[in-house]
Amino acid sequence: MRITETSSRFNDLEKMSVGELLRNINQEDITVPIAVEKAIPQIEKLVSAIVEKMKAGGRLFYIGAGTSGRLGVLDASECPPSFGVPEDWVIGLIAGGDIALRKAVEFAEDDEQQAWIDLQLYNVTSKDVVVGIAASGTTPYVVEGVKTARGNNLTTGCITCNPDSPLAEQVHFPVEVITGPEFVTGSTRMKAGTAQKLVLNMISTSVMIQLGRVKGNKMVDMQLSNEKLIERGIKMIVDELKIETEKAARLLEEQGSVRKAIDWYRKHA
Repeated sequence: MRITETSSRFNDLEKMSVGELLRNINQEDITVPIAVEKAIPQIEKLVSAIVEKMKAGGRLFYIGAGTSGRLGVLDASECPPSFGVPEDWVIGLIAGGDIALRKAVEFAEDDEQQAWIDLQLYNVTSKDVVVGIAASGTTPYVVEGVKTARGNNLTTGCITCNPDSPLAEQVHFPVEVITGPEFVTGSTRMKAGTAQKLVLNMISTSVMIQLGRVKGNKMVDMQLSNEKLIERGIKMIVDELKIETEKAARLLEEQGSVRKAIDWYRKHA
């Protein structure tokens, strides 16, 4: 049943004032975290499986099309700067390739073979995890991709916003976040996309914490790629070691990361 395609609870949208539009969209959006909360037991199983595989040297792959694919690529691309992990630990693949991040690629999501072709470019093995992302749960690129991955002994999961979908049937660890009809009928970039983003945040952040990439509540392995992040790193060191800002800045410059700076100081102070 494709609830995401059912008619909006609102009608005559073009007759609403700007204020009415915004309040009604917000009213719909408020329901999304509640739907995510109901799926936490499913998310927990998927995260636990990913952690186990990644601790054994595996990688996490997201596959999706359209909005879902873009969200997967976004989440994957933010892991290296946030947690200082190699770029090949979490990989996002989108139907149609990188060009589809900026513009729609016609019929790319309908290609049943391409996802597995894309995955094979990374020499995937049974150590890896593939998570298919599709609001409808019917996207051929995603459904056939996880089906083939599972058939080749990879661990599989999914994030979808419809119950009992073909996608969920094909994976070991389905996550179903039932967000209901969209404000604009069928526009799953809205509530469904928000739900997928929330779940992806939960997955990658929880996995990275479990893999030891966070200390206390700080991103101690983050890449120091701009002045804002350097200042944040200095503050982390000051707070952790109770030393002067100037000394913390020198430590960070010399050691290259917050974690290394803290570890070095504790060994040599």
